Amino acid sequence: MSSSATSDTGTSSGLAQIGVTGLAVMGSNIARNFARHGYTVAVHNRSVAKTDALIAEHGHEGRFIRTETIAEFVAALERPRRVLIMVKAGAPTDAVINELADAMEPGDIIIDGGNARYTDTIRREQALAERGLHFVGAGISGGEEGALNGPSIMPGGPKESYEALGPMLEAISAHVDGVPCCTHIGPDGAGHFVKMVHNGIEYSDMQLIGEAYQLLRDGLGLSAAQIADVFTEWNAGDLDSFLVEITAEVLRQVDAKTGKPLVDVIVDEAEQKGTGRWTVQSALDLGVPVTGIAEAVFSRALSGSVAQRRAAAGLTSGTLGQKPSDATKFTEDVRRALYASKIIAYAQGFNQIQAGSAEYGWNVKPGDLATIWRGGCIIRAKFLNRIKEAFDADPNLPTLIAAPYFRDAVEAGIDSWRRVVVTATELGIPVPGFASALSYYDALRTERLPAALIQGLRDYFGAHTYARIDAPREARFHTLWSGDRSEVSA
Repeated sequence: MSSSATSDTGTSSGLAQIGVTGLAVMGSNIARNFARHGYTVAVHNRSVAKTDALIAEHGHEGRFIRTETIAEFVAALERPRRVLIMVKAGAPTDAVINELADAMEPGDIIIDGGNARYTDTIRREQALAERGLHFVGAGISGGEEGALNGPSIMPGGPKESYEALGPMLEAISAHVDGVPCCTHIGPDGAGHFVKMVHNGIEYSDMQLIGEAYQLLRDGLGLSAAQIADVFTEWNAGDLDSFLVEITAEVLRQVDAKTGKPLVDVIVDEAEQKGTGRWTVQSALDLGVPVTGIAEAVFSRALSGSVAQRRAAAGLTSGTLGQKPSDATKFTEDVRRALYASKIIAYAQGFNQIQAGSAEYGWNVKPGDLATIWRGGCIIRAKFLNRIKEAFDADPNLPTLIAAPYFRDAVEAGIDSWRRVVVTATELGIPVPGFASALSYYDALRTERLPAALIQGLRDYFGAHTYARIDAPREARFHTLWSGDRSEVSA
């Protein structure tokens, strides 16, 4: 196969190794990525104009087979047929899956590369398995640039389907140190579940970066350009990551119309597409505290609560403290607090993945995720190598912050972290991400929590029983609160 082959504007039976349907920017870019790697790609879109635009603009990049109908599209694929769907999640995805399934044969593979809810993926995989078809829910991270130049790919589905599909996905994925940022995650919904949590961590990461920016802006009075310089410096150290890197770029951007920093003319209402909410909803179902991700989701919702924010504008702040007198010291405190909070966000995300894997029997390997997230994806960061090392040393690590490197990193930053949260509170600057991460850390390390009182209250009004510290954990007791208040075995 030659990546310099020309496009085929007609239809040819059984020539393409992969088909892509849904040619918006993500779909077009990933089709081009396949073609650039020497694969012949059958392309299809409900609007044929998008197919023609792809061929006209990028046909020279490799070999494409233009198709207009699903029948032509399927006929252009070699067996087992491999079709990647890149359409809007939900009903549109179901519609395309059903149309493809009717035209395909047992053993063929349908891959959903969108941000599907993992429970939908489980349902779809079961339904298609009954028809003899393989269904792969593949999380793809990296945005438009990643789709074209190398994303991080998280495919789930049957293990045997990865044998036919994996080499192609690994070829187009990002590579770090020669290792592809793609691996088989686990059966049915595992791939989309992991991508969902990845996005949840991304929410938290961005919220923490936003809080650091606001602390430097409102706490020190730094300009956007000055804060950009701070983030550039931070990106040369432990915080080296894609998001910190592009934060500096966004802060340096000047608005052509007003001459002001672009960040100062963007409306401060952060939108969301749903994966963050799904992450929190799933964590609630699994009983896993992902407080940092939840605060990030709620912070976006609060930013968009326009009526409430307008009604609250001008409410008293109380007596505020003095701004930090030592800008250098405060900036370093914010850096350390950001790093410690970031560690908590990843720790919570990996705990959720471990819980989901146990719940659904997926056998997801956390170290593999740290490996494939090192490149291509939005949350790629230098310290993912450290996460991989931690899980290599202990695959059943109960929490990331118990690993030596991360324990030391948090301990090194704990005093700075506390000072930042206190200073933010005194200045009236909201830091829900920093504060909730610190509270989570303090709760984990606290020997005795107020949950004992909560359980006593539950027993009082609802006879929910409790365990005793001097009895086996499985033994349950109840106090006769409305009687003589003696204790009985439950």
